[in-house]
Amino acid sequence: MSQRRVVVVVYPGVQALDIAGPIEVFDTAGRQRRDDRGGYQVEFVSAAAPRVRTSAGLVIEAEPLEAGEGPIDTLLVPGGWSLREALADRELVSWIRRAAERSRRVVSVCGGAFLLAEAGLLDGRRATTHWAYREELARRYPRVTVEREPIFVWDGRYVTSAGVSTGIDLALALVEADHGASHALEVARFLVLFLKRNGGQSQFSIILDAQLADRPPIRTAQEWILENLEQPLPVPEMAERANMSVRNFARVFRREVGTPPGQYIEQMRIARARKLLESTELTVKQIAGRCGFASTETFFRSFGRTLELTPNEYRRRFQTLVPAGLVLDAVPGERSATS
Repeated sequence: MSQRRVVVVVYPGVQALDIAGPIEVFDTAGRQRRDDRGGYQVEFVSAAAPRVRTSAGLVIEAEPLEAGEGPIDTLLVPGGWSLREALADRELVSWIRRAAERSRRVVSVCGGAFLLAEAGLLDGRRATTHWAYREELARRYPRVTVEREPIFVWDGRYVTSAGVSTGIDLALALVEADHGASHALEVARFLVLFLKRNGGQSQFSIILDAQLADRPPIRTAQEWILENLEQPLPVPEMAERANMSVRNFARVFRREVGTPPGQYIEQMRIARARKLLESTELTVKQIAGRCGFASTETFFRSFGRTLELTPNEYRRRFQTLVPAGLVLDAVPGERSATS
């Protein structure tokens, strides 16, 4: 098999990691093949050729857009702090639209989804982008179904990834699709990466999404929730602390915070549980108790519903501390890490 042609569209102010992450994966995938075939040939094209400066100051040598003519295996569109200017560049957007027609697959990293949407390529499709911009993507392009949680979304031959470093996860998924799981694992090991941060995995922005409300009674209630997550936290008690009726408290809380009180409490409990799973040796049962879940089974159900992973799976993938002799709690139907 000949090398797969990857064409990366760059523009002034593009984000360097949106580009560097995926192309390092592609380059390593080619170098790790024993037969020196089936690798990736990466090209950079730009309306601002020949030298394009990224937002971080790195300079990329690129060819003019017309150098990207002909069949393309993978068209890669990154995001960047200068995305607004890129969206206004009609030559660039038009070229992306035409290039997509002759590409086997079209992928975006982070804000690159905006350029695909501006070109009309995501109409009627599912897509994602950085958690901070997903609402804007949905508002600006109502014909695109914006997924809130996944780190990448694969819809036909269009693949969009979430913020910045998720381009690496996306590139590994593409290598796996092209060359199989064993080769993707070899690449991930060499680059010291997780082979797969589940494509349905949350973008890990729960705490950041849950901004404190402007109204003092609701803000006070939020702060009290965060300080007492291990407690039952009944809504009537929160309403009483806010000196409001239960009905009015629930209505105002949802308006100010964007989610009902009960759902907010669950989100904060899951956020704390994730932190404890990542950074402590506590058992899952202990974590469930510290986060206020009525039982371990309730914790497993809530965690799985939110992240599409069990607590044990999450810990195996994301724990930054790997203590010796760690024994994870088992639940019916799941094998423990030591079995």
